[in-house]
Amino acid sequence: MTTGAQVPTKAASGSSHRSRLFYFNGGFFTQSRVRRILDLAGYDLSLGKPGADDRIAVWGKSPTSGRGETVGAYTGAQLVHIEDAFLRSIKPGRDGEPPLGLTVDHKRPYFDCAGPSDLETLLAEAPLDDAAMMTRARANIARIKALHLSKYNDFDPDTPMPAPGYVLVIDQTRGDASIEYGAGSVAAFREMLVYAQQDHPTARIIIKSHPETTGGHRPGHFGPEHLTDRMTLMTDPVSPYALMEGAIAVYTVSSGMGFEAVLAGHQPIVFGQPFYAGWGLTHDMNPIDRRQRRLTRAQLFAGAMMLYPKWYDPYRDRLCALEHVLDTLEALTRAHREDEFGHVAMGMSLWKRKPLQDVFGRFEPLAFAKTEAEAKACEKSVLVWAGKTPDGLADRMDAPVSRVEDGFLRSRGLGADLIPPLSLVTDRSGIYYDPSGPSDLETLIAASVELPQDALDRADRLRRKLIKLGVSKYNLGGDIPQINAEGRQVILVPGQVEDDASIRTGTDAVSTNAALIAAVRRDFPDAFVIYKPHPDVEAGLREGAVTAPDVDLIATHADPVALLKVASRVATMTSLMGFEALIREVSVTCYGMPFYAGWGLTDDRMAAPDRRMARPDLAQLTHAALIGYPRYHDPVTNQPCPPELVVDRLAAGDIPSPGGKNRALAKLQGWFAGLAPLWRR
Repeated sequence: MTTGAQVPTKAASGSSHRSRLFYFNGGFFTQSRVRRILDLAGYDLSLGKPGADDRIAVWGKSPTSGRGETVGAYTGAQLVHIEDAFLRSIKPGRDGEPPLGLTVDHKRPYFDCAGPSDLETLLAEAPLDDAAMMTRARANIARIKALHLSKYNDFDPDTPMPAPGYVLVIDQTRGDASIEYGAGSVAAFREMLVYAQQDHPTARIIIKSHPETTGGHRPGHFGPEHLTDRMTLMTDPVSPYALMEGAIAVYTVSSGMGFEAVLAGHQPIVFGQPFYAGWGLTHDMNPIDRRQRRLTRAQLFAGAMMLYPKWYDPYRDRLCALEHVLDTLEALTRAHREDEFGHVAMGMSLWKRKPLQDVFGRFEPLAFAKTEAEAKACEKSVLVWAGKTPDGLADRMDAPVSRVEDGFLRSRGLGADLIPPLSLVTDRSGIYYDPSGPSDLETLIAASVELPQDALDRADRLRRKLIKLGVSKYNLGGDIPQINAEGRQVILVPGQVEDDASIRTGTDAVSTNAALIAAVRRDFPDAFVIYKPHPDVEAGLREGAVTAPDVDLIATHADPVALLKVASRVATMTSLMGFEALIREVSVTCYGMPFYAGWGLTDDRMAAPDRRMARPDLAQLTHAALIGYPRYHDPVTNQPCPPELVVDRLAAGDIPSPGGKNRALAKLQGWFAGLAPLWRR
């Protein structure tokens, strides 16, 4: 797996008080992400001999930590204990993937129970009673569970689980420091397994191996030789939260998965003394007398996940709140889970292949097939450009078929100009612009009425950000025309490419730009009508020009965002500008049936499919269309990313140029497309 380019290093943005942090572990030199997080946290990593007022970085209780401890004892410099945070990456660090956060502790590693760490002190003494923080904590817990996010995320959350009713015993890697320094031992694992059997004499026992054991890095404590006829050793990578759901009890020594068991609602039986034990949320077989405070799950989570770690935003190269890390991991895990085993692509123009490879080929390079037989022989899921999907293709393939299209926040420039997209959608049910059958987007919109409040808050923040920054699908800018409507209602009529698939599949009586203008004149006879030709048509790349339209103003080469600010209504067939108008709370009349019509948010002049019975509000529609449906790609770091990052890139123009030859290639492509009917004669 490639990790993509790193954002160029900037000056640290921490406080003016910085600390020299000496190190004697080569990992602090070679791991640029670790160095950067520490830099942003206010530490200047240094080589040499520290003074008594300096600090020494040690990595947990790793084999090399003794070097720093020895130098610290000799010089009097204070130790700073560094570890990965509790949400780390897709794969373990031993596979070379950088972390999304660190824990930085000036007392001891958080897993060392010999005395209080900074984390233990925080959990014991911090107020942890702020209502807003507790609301955030509960929302973040729910989101982590819903997205199946864990420290490592190299698993498929849809992996079939055992039938409910089992006892879960969590294994760990042999020699792990969290065992030795967490009051655990090899004997504790044997004792744990005995207790699990005695406490539940008739239940099935599932022993879950550690990801690094199943990955071949380090051995665990249990193998096939330890099993009885009612035990199963689970070595498959699975979602901890899916596994917890079917468990009737959870046993652990000091595993971080025990913390996840607490978040999942269990009271795990704990045989060591991990950081999450002793607060009234676990059944402790080895109690910690100094931990007398009783915490709620939200309080434990807020301390351990929101206040203690240093979280990192890899796109903007800065420290961030946990919520931004969840946005990042949501994008990364979605890409990993959908693309891990690779795809074969059909019906893709040559110029699209690199952008498609960037988005879908990070884990396994895309194969490109010319025929259905070639695609079927690849034995991989199939990606096909939506407009080039042969009828019945899904029935003829042995693997799933997904239709691909541009997303709704696409680029700074036209697709017809061969500008690569920053977002793409994949749809196994249909495609969003075709109302003749269901699509994945339609399913998401219908389900959006059940979204939790934090998801709706995120959607509303995204929507307001789009409005504030003036971001739209193509972000072409343009002229701002002078409009003198003299008190009349201003209606914006966006022109469309008349051979576009959304027109062919999503319209009936009104299916041309001229017919649309005539319908608007008929239905709104007193309105001031502005006609905005489609940019592909203005650029001479596609068909759809209207001769002498009956309108008050033809807004040629105009800025569509500026037009939306003056219009009180948008009248359209199926244009995405109707959705952009909805986002800006402008009334919309639809003469066709685009994805955003038929849900009660638009004035519809064409009958909606019976499937569209739900009545989402604007935030719910926004979440489905801009967060749940598309995949986003950051051209700067070459990684999957959240939609908020794409909005920032589009607004700032912080996007690498696709090259000066694209327009000429686009013209040549259009010329050959025009000759295609001659070739078929």
